[in-house]
Amino acid sequence: MIISAAQFTARPCDIDANVARMAAFVAEAGERGASLVVFPELAATGYELDAITGDPGRLAMAPDDARLAPVRDACRAAGVAAVVNCAGTVPAGPTISSYVYGPDGALLTRYDKVHVTRTEAAAGFTAGTEDGRFTLDGVGFGLAICFDAHFPDLAARAAADGCRALLASSLYGRPTGEAERQEVFPSLAKDNALHVLLANHVGPSGPYDACGLSALWDPEGNVVAEGTGEDAGLVLGSL
Repeated sequence: MIISAAQFTARPCDIDANVARMAAFVAEAGERGASLVVFPELAATGYELDAITGDPGRLAMAPDDARLAPVRDACRAAGVAAVVNCAGTVPAGPTISSYVYGPDGALLTRYDKVHVTRTEAAAGFTAGTEDGRFTLDGVGFGLAICFDAHFPDLAARAAADGCRALLASSLYGRPTGEAERQEVFPSLAKDNALHVLLANHVGPSGPYDACGLSALWDPEGNVVAEGTGEDAGLVLGSL
C-alpha cells in the first residue's frame, strides 16, 4: 500500500480555497497510486486559533459540512482515502479534528486532538478523550495531531491495538521544528515498530513559518520518503 502526506501553504481562513487545494491533492494521489493522503493540522483554515475560536460558527465544521464536499467527491472519483484536519465542534467548544473519509467519500472515523497545547487550550479549544483508529484495505491506522506525537503512550496504544501505521497531522515551524520532528518521529516508529507518517505545513500558518519536511519513517526509524523545506507537494511512500 502506498500512503502519502500533502504539504502546502494554507490561505488564512479561506476554507473554499484550501479545500479545493486538498481535493486536487487527493486526485493527484490517486493518479500516483496512493491509497491514502494525510493533510496537516488545521489545513482547512490554516493555524488561525483566535480567528477560529472567535467565529466558530463560520470556521468550524462537522464531518458532513458542504464545504468539505469537494474532498469527499475527490475521494470517490480517485478511490483514495483522506485524513482532513480542520476545526470541529463538540458541546464544550471547538476542537482540532481529523475527519477520515474513505475511498467512497464516506466518513470512516473522527478523531479530536487529545493533547491540546497550552496555547490552544487558552484560545478555547477543547481536548478530545478517545484514540483515533480506522482500517483501510485490511491495514489498521492510528491518528495523532501534532503535540499528540510527543506523548509516546499514544503510539504505544496504537501498536497494541494492532495498527500498522501512525498518521500525524502537524505544524512544526522554524527554527526549532526541523530538530523537533527528527527527535520525535523516528523514535516513535522504532520504539513501537510502526510506520509513522508526518504531514506538515510549509510556509506561513498563523504565527508560524512551517518547515515542511513531511515524511514517512519505517518501523526501524529510517526515512522512506521526505519532502522539502520549501515546496508544496505530495510525499509518497510504501508500507
